Amino acid sequence: TGGITLTATPTYTDFGEDVDNCPKNTMELKRQDDVEVKCSGTFVTVTTTSAKSLMAAADIDGTDTTKVVPRRDLSSADFSDIVGDYSDKNGANNGGFIAIRMMNALSTGGFQLKTADKGKGQMAFEYTAHYSISKQDVVPYELYIKAGTAEA
Repeated sequence: TGGITLTATPTYTDFGEDVDNCPKNTMELKRQDDVEVKCSGTFVTVTTTSAKSLMAAADIDGTDTTKVVPRRDLSSADFSDIVGDYSDKNGANNGGFIAIRMMNALSTGGFQLKTADKGKGQMAFEYTAHYSISKQDVVPYELYIKAGTAEA
């Protein structure tokens, strides 16, 4: 509810910033160091699988599938790809989309539950995409775009 926000924020080093008579932000001397990719929003429904994901380091109990047990240490299984999509033209025949794939995403916002009198419970979330040590040059997100057209 309330929409989802995705940010992909780069950080840069300007190797010319302290060189005499060199203008700041000279393209030949600028290097991109990193891109921080985050997705945030609010869930209004939850399953044990989505609660486990929100808790980041957690397991679904092997004997009681309604129980999610947090743990202290992360495992590689706690990181997963997330794909979200959006289009204002979303008919069955001519729908378009903007899909974002976050790679190696991990919940970094913690588990949050907010209730309201006679209202729906809401769970705010924040996921952060992570680089992989084995593919350090791969920025951990991809964007897919297909334009939609109005339905007849």
